[in-house]
Amino acid sequence: MAKETGRKMIAQNKKARHDYLILDTFEAGLVLTGTEVKSLRLGRASLVDGFAQLDGGEAWLHNVHIPEYTQGTWTNHTARRKRKMLLHRSEIDKLVQKSQESGFTIVPLALYFKDGRAKVEIALARGKKEYDKRQTLREKQDRRESERAMSAVRRRQRA
Repeated sequence: MAKETGRKMIAQNKKARHDYLILDTFEAGLVLTGTEVKSLRLGRASLVDGFAQLDGGEAWLHNVHIPEYTQGTWTNHTARRKRKMLLHRSEIDKLVQKSQESGFTIVPLALYFKDGRAKVEIALARGKKEYDKRQTLREKQDRRESERAMSAVRRRQRA
């Protein structure tokens, strides 16, 4: 059997990019049970309510929903249990230092397989205010409109 290579996306948290200002991202491994991995291989997970917490020098992922494996038996996992994240000590220290500052939080952005191993992309983030969200949407709309205008000009030049 050939070894799995590349990056296979399982779930993304698009709402986190809308609600938070992303300052720094980290890639962390996950400690999972067998039925969790099988459920993830089916592409089933949700990061919507997920958050990370640092306890006693360890990083934990809370509220990430990985549904029970349908063919699992009594060894099946609970869907929203807390899962340990594997990070380097220097990364944990940096996250502890920054997350203790006011307004910072750690949110999961993506869950994926990288070379056959389950990984989670977490971000050190600060919550956006309502006016920041409106400003971001306005910038996105302006960019989209300018791209449309540019492509319309290009089409007219070709004709």
